Amino acid sequence: MTLRATPQELRQWRKYLADERAEAAVYRDLAGRRSGEEREILLALAAAEGRHEAHWVALLGDDIGKPMRGDLRTRILGFLARRFGSVFVLALAQRAESRSPYDRDRHATDAMAADERIHEEVVRGLAARGRSRLSGTFRAAVFGANDGLVSNLSLVLGVGAAGVSNATVLLTGIAGLLAGALSMGAGEYVSVRSQRELLDASATGTGAQTALQFLDVDANELTLVYRARGMAEAAAVDKARQVLGDLPATGDSTLETDQVDRHEAVGTGIGAALSSFCFFASGAVIPIIPYLFGMTGGTAVVVACLLVGIALAGTGSVVGLLSGASPLRRALRQLAIGFGAAGATYLLGLLFGTALA
Repeated sequence: MTLRATPQELRQWRKYLADERAEAAVYRDLAGRRSGEEREILLALAAAEGRHEAHWVALLGDDIGKPMRGDLRTRILGFLARRFGSVFVLALAQRAESRSPYDRDRHATDAMAADERIHEEVVRGLAARGRSRLSGTFRAAVFGANDGLVSNLSLVLGVGAAGVSNATVLLTGIAGLLAGALSMGAGEYVSVRSQRELLDASATGTGAQTALQFLDVDANELTLVYRARGMAEAAAVDKARQVLGDLPATGDSTLETDQVDRHEAVGTGIGAALSSFCFFASGAVIPIIPYLFGMTGGTAVVVACLLVGIALAGTGSVVGLLSGASPLRRALRQLAIGFGAAGATYLLGLLFGTALA
């Protein structure tokens, strides 16, 4: 049955058609950079977008007109997918799926609206794999840069507001950079090493492994091991029976439960320390750039705040993209926190400067 569509509806359908084609192309481009299961999942998503495309083609019929371009977000997504194919693109795709208008459009089927909601979760799952791989050193890098930006801007503005010379402000900024970067690197190394050592301490001991073949099957104290690890009593009994039952046939077994090794997600101590040092230093150098070029007074303060504001907005946007949240909101949050801390220190510097005058 042919629908009597208004010109506005036809334009909207053509836009939907263009967006579906663009999104399918994004998933195909991403699949071209993947292999195995991830590739199959991305190609299946592209096929689903193709079904949605066919729906709008059927509705438009002879009114399909000239092909339109997808919206700007989808075109940017396609550009990034073709050139990078990274977790950033998947995070953007996750946000794009969450904005689907199909549940509010009577011309889209319930199945199409449901598809889009499920696609968001599928892409979220794919993006989560990349996020877990980045979580160690990337976390140290992002927070190191932010700490450098905020702490050294606060230090420079606070000291400058007290009325000291330009040379003193610059020296203070350089000292803050080195002290903060070394402290961040050392702290991150200790933190990651301690976490890895705690994980190692929770691993199964070799002595327990060799004792399996000598256990009293009737007493079955192996059950206590699994109960201590959090298993329910019935599940622990079944697991212990399975392990001990396998021993006569294989001569070997293992105490390990279905626990995930978190070492990769934690990262390495040296990698995290180097990331923290370098990124803290790269952030901390930005507030002192105007002083390095000989600027003084209010001009140096304005330029320092402008440079730091750009950097804070950038790091906030990156965190927003990776988390699948709004980059703008995360950027504004970073700006508010950073300038709030720097403003408080600047006011304290003014008070000390007035008191010492």
